[in-house]
Amino acid sequence: MKINPVKRDLQAGKPSVGTWLSFGDVFTARLMAKTGFPWLTVDLEHSPIDWQMASLMFAAISDAGCVPLARVPRGDHDLIKRVLDGGAWGIVVPMVNTVEQARIAIAAAKYPPQGNRSIGGSIPAQNFQTESGEYYRRANDEILVILQTESPEGVDNAEAIYSLPGVDAIFVGPNDLFWQMKQPDGTDPTPAEFEAMLQRILAAGKKTGTPVGIHCFSVPDIKMRIAQGWQFLALNSELKMMVSKAQELVAELGMQTASDLARY
Repeated sequence: MKINPVKRDLQAGKPSVGTWLSFGDVFTARLMAKTGFPWLTVDLEHSPIDWQMASLMFAAISDAGCVPLARVPRGDHDLIKRVLDGGAWGIVVPMVNTVEQARIAIAAAKYPPQGNRSIGGSIPAQNFQTESGEYYRRANDEILVILQTESPEGVDNAEAIYSLPGVDAIFVGPNDLFWQMKQPDGTDPTPAEFEAMLQRILAAGKKTGTPVGIHCFSVPDIKMRIAQGWQFLALNSELKMMVSKAQELVAELGMQTASDLARY
């Protein structure tokens, strides 16, 4: 059975930089899996990707030698079971604000006695290049459980959540965290306030020995966060990379963009 190299890197204290997949397309997933990123997260929370397509994408990614992860819409037992039985090598669970929410997600990703994931399905074993019995015996050691801290409540509970057995890493969605920090009148947090919140997350991770990560939007930001001690980092998404490069080429040609034309 294959081992999960991303899980091993995080356990060893090494940084790991991957990206997000927003397109529900096997061809795109296969191409991205060949670019050199060690992991790709198929986003089932904010993208219109159905279950069958997600499973096909997990297979294409793993066959290409990359680690397929899935962000589920929420930390629900059935949703987590479905992506893992579809062949994902790990889960990213959004909006984990409490210890109880974290425990539910962890249990759903683990076979007994560590959790309550039910036995069944042959697809996961195929993606790990093994037979089902071996997969059932070893999956708890290879599946990645990544919980997202995306609210002040989640930060307040960070140490208790990060200390739970079975948490492999924490991931910050900066957009959600920023919006959750807005005042009742809609006032945005200042850059200093937002950075202070991020540093609380990083400090909690270091105190509990749990790798923490964040979504970044440039290589300099990735390098800066790695220097601070962040480990599980996402750089943009395939959608953002495609559109940004196209906009760059359009600007280089001196052409008007759709947004420019809309001004007239």
